[in-house]
Amino acid sequence: MAGGFLPYHEPSIVQILILISFFLFLSLAEWVSAKIIRAGLIGQIAVGIIYGVPLADILEHNWQETFLALGYIGLILIIFEGGLGARLDLLKQNFVPSLLGAATGVVLPIEAVETFIIGSALCSTSLGTTFAVISSASKTVDLAQTRVGSILVSAAVIDDVVGLVFSSIIGDLGELSHQNHVNLGWIIGRPIVASVAMAILTPLLTKYIFAPLFRRFIEFHFARYDHISNIILMVLVLCAFISIAAYAGTSVLFGSFLAGSFLTYIPSKRPESPFVVMSREQGEREEDKSPTFVHTFEAYLMGVQAYLMEPLFFASVGFAIPFVGLWTGKRIWRGVLYTLLMAVAKKKRRRQEEAKEPEPQTGSATAERRSDETLKPSATWQSALLLGSAMVARGEIGLLIIEIGYNQTDYLSEEGFITGVWAILLNTIIGPVVVGVLVSQYGHLIGESDWGLQREEDVEQRGDSHRH
Repeated sequence: MAGGFLPYHEPSIVQILILISFFLFLSLAEWVSAKIIRAGLIGQIAVGIIYGVPLADILEHNWQETFLALGYIGLILIIFEGGLGARLDLLKQNFVPSLLGAATGVVLPIEAVETFIIGSALCSTSLGTTFAVISSASKTVDLAQTRVGSILVSAAVIDDVVGLVFSSIIGDLGELSHQNHVNLGWIIGRPIVASVAMAILTPLLTKYIFAPLFRRFIEFHFARYDHISNIILMVLVLCAFISIAAYAGTSVLFGSFLAGSFLTYIPSKRPESPFVVMSREQGEREEDKSPTFVHTFEAYLMGVQAYLMEPLFFASVGFAIPFVGLWTGKRIWRGVLYTLLMAVAKKKRRRQEEAKEPEPQTGSATAERRSDETLKPSATWQSALLLGSAMVARGEIGLLIIEIGYNQTDYLSEEGFITGVWAILLNTIIGPVVVGVLVSQYGHLIGESDWGLQREEDVEQRGDSHRH
């Protein structure tokens, strides 16, 4: 009530030790699983299963709900960081193969399973896992700066937007089973129209309105306050985008990616611009320069995201897995079968990429560099396998969709729900493990190939050659 207060109670020693052990094991499990299977998120999911409702239920229920909310903020930050670090020139250059990859991931699962709800859950690509995989691979090769990485990010975003559109439809289908006066066209059309509208309007408004205004009237004032002005703008933009996405009827995760991409584009790229700096230290040291938004994210948010929010997110995924109910012979073989079907559906992307060998680049300097690279083995199949494997993980989005279908509608049986969970869980484990092995074995090769690190001038040359 207004004017009241929350009485302060010292937590018991048992509660304190439980919380300490939970966060300790989250860190240890991440380190162990990263060393053994090259996928640290699997260990964090396992800790969530053990400490949460699915197994030992050690954490109090209200704690689990709090961690789930904090973890979802961690997921938003993961995707926001992905948008901040995205190479927009690469995303634009590789939009068509990304669209083909996303279409493969969406259409094939829906055709391969018996129910629309399970198919919708399995059409998604875990954005959180995708960006976690990209981050974990950065010590070997910065996938965010590679051609295959840009295709992966674009395809994963498109997949999840479609999956979350389906989740909105499925959630509203529950109303259909309980009410007679429901507008089916509005249920299906609203999330689709909202997603398409945001995808089209955001780059147009950014390029022709917000970027010119920011560069002319605001940009040079940021050098005075450095990180403070950056973090305020970042928070405002992120909150604005996820609020627009939520109220429009599409996914807040899509909104968070668009927010990061928006902030990446609006600063001027001219040498005299405050945001054109060689390092974070230069932006902080020189009076007429400012750290970039990526630098501010690293300074203010990277630590809390990496050591608190992200582990809580993957632990909360573990909270949502009905672990005990998975272990019957019938459910196991069905789950494994669906896992194989879904893995094959996603890895069909590999065949498409192998058929799309990058075209030779023109220009004397580039041709000379290409002649040197002819001595190296092709990395096409490794890049295609990396892309297909990274898109196998369904993760949090798949679990969200299938739980909406099970808890909010009467159309999904318990057996269908368990089978779908098996497929989502195994795919989420298999994908990052295979990616980790591929990056450790072929990361440098992929980074040096045509599917690897891309210089901006090479991307522009390729775009000009395609236009001509």
